[in-house]
Amino acid sequence: MDVEKLQTVEGLKKEKEYTAKQYMKFWLPSLMGVLLFLVPISINDKVTIGLGVLADALQAAIADYIPFIMTMILCLSAIGSLVVTLTKPQAIKQSPFLNSLFNITPFWLVLRLISAVFAIFTLTEFGPEFIWSEFTGRVVLYDLIPVLMVWFLFACLFMPLLLQFGLMDFIGTLVRKIMYPLFKLPGRSSVDALASWMGSGTVGVLLTTQQYESGYYTKREAAVVATNFSIASIAFSLVIAKFLKIDDMFLQFYFTVIVTGIVAAIICPRIPPLSLKKDEYYEPVGKQIDEVVPEGVSSFRWGVKQAVEKANQVKSYRSVVKGGIQNVVDIWFALIPLVMALGTMALVIVEFTPIFTYLSYPFIPLLQLLQIPEAQAAAPAMIVGFADMFLPAVIGSGIESELTRFVIGVMSLTQLVYMSEIGILLLKSKIPLSFFQLLIIFLQRTIITLPVAAAMAHFLFF
Repeated sequence: MDVEKLQTVEGLKKEKEYTAKQYMKFWLPSLMGVLLFLVPISINDKVTIGLGVLADALQAAIADYIPFIMTMILCLSAIGSLVVTLTKPQAIKQSPFLNSLFNITPFWLVLRLISAVFAIFTLTEFGPEFIWSEFTGRVVLYDLIPVLMVWFLFACLFMPLLLQFGLMDFIGTLVRKIMYPLFKLPGRSSVDALASWMGSGTVGVLLTTQQYESGYYTKREAAVVATNFSIASIAFSLVIAKFLKIDDMFLQFYFTVIVTGIVAAIICPRIPPLSLKKDEYYEPVGKQIDEVVPEGVSSFRWGVKQAVEKANQVKSYRSVVKGGIQNVVDIWFALIPLVMALGTMALVIVEFTPIFTYLSYPFIPLLQLLQIPEAQAAAPAMIVGFADMFLPAVIGSGIESELTRFVIGVMSLTQLVYMSEIGILLLKSKIPLSFFQLLIIFLQRTIITLPVAAAMAHFLFF
C-alpha cells in the first residue's frame, strides 16, 4: 500500500464522522437520481423509468408541435453557425460555450446546413420525395427526433443527480471487483449499463461521454463502455418483440439479448480496435477517479467516504442547473442536426439503393451454416442495423419463420452501434472513435453474437 493510501486509512480510523448535512448532500440527490434513472416502473403494461414517464408525458402534450419546433432549432443552428463561422463576432468568441456551439469546422457546418434543408423539405413535403418520404425524412423528424428531444431534455437536466453527488463513486467502489475482472472496467460503468437498460441507450452514451470528459474513464474504458454497455432499454426491446410478433416469448427473447450482450462485452474489449485504445485520461482534466479500496477498509465505508467528499465538492446548485441547461442546448443545436442529416442519408441509402443488399451477401452462407430458415431474406437484416436499430425489425417483419424473426430481433438489439443515434453521438463526442472503427466494432459484434443468438434460438424452438 502506498504512503498516501496508508495515511488515508489512518485518517479514516481517526477522523470525526461527517455531519448529517454532508451525508444528506450525498444521499438525497443520489436517491432522486436512482428513482429517476434506475428504478423500473410499469405503466399501462410498459416498463419504463421515472425519466421516461416525464419524457413520454411531455412528448404526448406537445407531439403535434415538436417537428415544427425542432425544424426551427435546426434552422437556427445552421444559420447561427454560418454567420459565426464567416464573421467570427467578438461577443461569441468571448463566450467559451457559444464559441464551441457555433464556431465549428466546415464539415460540421455543411452537415448542419443539410439538416436544416432536410427538415424543411420533410416538414413542408417539398423537394425530392425520397428525402421526405415516410420511410426516410419523416421517420427521422416525426419518429426519432421527438424521442431524442424530450429524453435528452430531462436526461441532461437530471443527470447531475447521478454524476455530481457521489452515486457513481459509491456504486463504482462496491462493484469494481466484478466489473474489472470481467470487462476491465471501473465499477461506475455498471451505472451506465443500468441507465441504458432501464431507460435509453443514448442516455448511457451521454453518461459515458460526460464521465470521460470529466476524467473518470480512460480513452479505452470510455470506448468500451459506449460500444458495449449502451444496451437497448427493456421498453424498446418490447417494441421490437411486438413488431416481430414474438412478444409471447419476451422473457426468453430478452434473456437471449442479455446473454449475447455479455458474451460480446467480454470478447470485444480484448480485440482490436478497442484493445489498442490507450489507458490515458482526457488530457484537459486528467485522472479524477480512485475506486481502489485500501487494505483494512471495507468497500462500503470507502465508497461512502468517496461519495460524501464528491458531493461536498458541489458549491453551487445554480452552476449545476446552468451546466444541465447548457448540455440540453448543446444536444439540441449540435447533435440533433447530425441525426437529421446523417439519419436521413442512411435511410435513403437503405430504402432506395441496393447497397445494403449487396453488403449482406457474405452473411447468407453463414446463416445457412447456422441453419437459420429464409437465410437470403434475413441476410440484409444482419447489416442494415448499422444505419438504424429499428431497420432489421422492419426487414424481419415480413419473414415467415418465427425462429428467424427471433434471431433478427436479438441481433438488432445486441449490435448496438447504429449511426442514426449512438454512432453520431460518439462521433461528436471527444471519445476517440472514428467512423471506420465504429463499423469494425459493429461487424465484430455481429459475428460474435450471431452464433450465440442462433444456438439459443434453436434450443428455445426445439
